Amino acid sequence: MLKVLIPTLMLIPTAWLTPTKWLWPTTLTHSMLIALISLSWLKYTMETGWTTLNPFMATDPLSTPLLVLTCWLLPLMILASQNHTTTEPINRQRMYITLLTSLQIFLILAFGATELIMFYVMFESTLIPTLILITRWGNQTERLNAGVYFLFYTLAGSLPLLIALLLLQNYTGTLSLLTLPFSHPLNLSSYTDKLWWAGCLLAFLVKMPLYGVHLWLPKAHVEAPVAGSMVLAAVLLKLGGYGMMRMIVMLEPLTKELSYPFLIFALWGIIMTSSICLRQTDLKSLIAYSSVSHMGLVVGGILIQTPWGFTGALILMIAHGLTSSALFCLANTNYERTHSRTMLLARGLQIILPLMTAWWFIASLANLALPPLPNLMGELMIITSLFNWSWWTIVFTGLGTLITASYSLYMFLMTQRGPLPSHIISLDPSHSREHLLMALHLLPLLLLILKPELIWGWTH
Repeated sequence: MLKVLIPTLMLIPTAWLTPTKWLWPTTLTHSMLIALISLSWLKYTMETGWTTLNPFMATDPLSTPLLVLTCWLLPLMILASQNHTTTEPINRQRMYITLLTSLQIFLILAFGATELIMFYVMFESTLIPTLILITRWGNQTERLNAGVYFLFYTLAGSLPLLIALLLLQNYTGTLSLLTLPFSHPLNLSSYTDKLWWAGCLLAFLVKMPLYGVHLWLPKAHVEAPVAGSMVLAAVLLKLGGYGMMRMIVMLEPLTKELSYPFLIFALWGIIMTSSICLRQTDLKSLIAYSSVSHMGLVVGGILIQTPWGFTGALILMIAHGLTSSALFCLANTNYERTHSRTMLLARGLQIILPLMTAWWFIASLANLALPPLPNLMGELMIITSLFNWSWWTIVFTGLGTLITASYSLYMFLMTQRGPLPSHIISLDPSHSREHLLMALHLLPLLLLILKPELIWGWTH
């Protein structure tokens, strides 16, 4: 664990002490090495499932894929941000890299924590760097408003969680994830127990975000700089799913009845947010709403608590992390050239940037879940397990899949095909940096087809 955590901590002094000329190459190489070292976690050695155990942290088949995704994303964020921060004073560039690094430190500590209070503290700590990224480096004037939404939604959701965890500590005498699954079954029957159940899950449902408490997400995504959008889509939404999977094991037998409204919201949200995507004019907003719809499936998969549901949820979270992040990078490459996120003003780009169109095509197909990709594996597993639970769900999930395909193709056609608007006369050609960035997003996605058991989670 420390062989990844200590180099990540050392990235902060590196960012402040490196000469100006070498700032970006050094931090990129350093973070890429960390990402490569983190791949060693994927090799499980113990039968119990818990590996690299120490008093505070450990990895198991559920947290490992998320930890590796976290480490993989930092070099990609650095690559993506290099161009649009060049005009800033050097100290601000150093600060930017420091914030991204601190975010990775908090995320590693959150996903690796074996103790629920430590997980809670780290879960909350990720708010601070993200908030600074949105409010300081955001694009439009709306960014403060977006920051307030982001902060208050998340805080309002997570205060009940703290109280719920303290109550759990009182009742069982431990909050260690290693021992909690083996403690006595909780005798949950009273009205307050039902409130406790809601307190345990609310924070994670807001973070996911569940349809109904999702309003902060499109705002935060649209206003954040590219690295902010990438880390929000790829890792911060996954904190919610991970927390739910960890907590829901202890919430029996209440979940059977109490999860109905949340399941209905999640499934209805898939259709609603997908339909919203069909009429979006703003490119980043479209990708943000598509995230809400995919996370609705994940919530459904987790709440019915079957092995297939859990596996599908984890696979979809990892696949969505890479796909969504790739789409935000592509939206950013367009934005850096045309300085507009409105799709009508930047269309027909295939004529000018044909290679970029290839990346757009692969990313759009991944978003609509093309057969061999992990996205489809995750979606199919969740849809099948939901169908087994109640055949009515096929109406929502089927419609959702249909609309997802429609808006993904709509996004591709709007940005790449059609006549080139007359106001776009000369654009910068695409840089090799951007092609590398896209390759590093989509190659892992394609390679996971060959060895999906890395992200299966607990069903080993």
